[in-house]
Amino acid sequence: MHSAQLSDPVVIGHRGSSGHRPEHTLASYELAIEQGADFIEPDLVSTSDDVLVARHENNIADTSDVADHPEFADRKTTKVIDGAHVTGWFSEDFTLAELKTLRAKERLPLLRPENTAYDGRFEIPTLGQIIALAKRASKETGRTIGIYPETKHPTYFALIGHPIEPLLVAQLRTAGWDSADAPVFIQSFEVYNLKKLHGMTQVRLIQLTDDGGAPADGAAPGYAAMMTPQGLRDIAAYAWGIGPNRSLVTDAGLNLVANAHAAGLRVHPWTFRAENYFLPVAYRKGVNPRARGNVQAEMREQLRIGIDGFFTDFPELGVQARDTFEKAR
Repeated sequence: MHSAQLSDPVVIGHRGSSGHRPEHTLASYELAIEQGADFIEPDLVSTSDDVLVARHENNIADTSDVADHPEFADRKTTKVIDGAHVTGWFSEDFTLAELKTLRAKERLPLLRPENTAYDGRFEIPTLGQIIALAKRASKETGRTIGIYPETKHPTYFALIGHPIEPLLVAQLRTAGWDSADAPVFIQSFEVYNLKKLHGMTQVRLIQLTDDGGAPADGAAPGYAAMMTPQGLRDIAAYAWGIGPNRSLVTDAGLNLVANAHAAGLRVHPWTFRAENYFLPVAYRKGVNPRARGNVQAEMREQLRIGIDGFFTDFPELGVQARDTFEKAR
């Protein structure tokens, strides 16, 4: 079933323009803005001195050159993160000054070998730098460029004494972003921290959900239950929208978009990527997993279903697909 959009569809540069540059770098965010993204998305983790920085995970082994720094060799360790044993180097074991000596690298070098040409060129950005970029770009382009931060492993960070929520809210407040019309969405796969944020800020909140599993904080029996009509009504008590795995949008039996809209929730699915490796069979071109398929057709299909925005590693393709859809309706 199709459902009319509750809001004009927005294009969210997933970790920037991560199909073209190493993710979570200022270069990636800058390119996403140039390509027309409405929002840029930083995943946020904390340093040992409580500065929020943008990394896909607090384990920085795959997204930085930390392994090439002998002075940090003794910081490699194994931790339990959300119930899983993870080995690497962790943001919370470094000061910001130490992280600034590292350089970013492409996280998916086998699928995106062209991006490896940028390995070693960009530093790890802070949330403050990303906010400054969005504000500067808004002035330069005449468009409102928003940020769409995700709190990564918030329960874990709270338990080790580095809670993300107060740091994030304080920086947004300093930026003048503490209202429901601020160009900000805060997202999380967990529930309790969104409920906590609901009492701390007026900024719009997005409940992320997956096609299996459950929130790491144990707040719900599973994401499947959260995607029922009653589960969506429960989410609407603290969140403005949901960010589902995009496969859930096309599950005819779920009727997710219509049910979410009925609960007053916007729907921003993740993540549209151009490579065949990530695409449903119907949208692939050829058999090379690195080759690009027809991701714009997938985007337009979900826009027709009624999504209110979407995350993509290729903002330029997302903007084109969104604009084509808007002209056709």
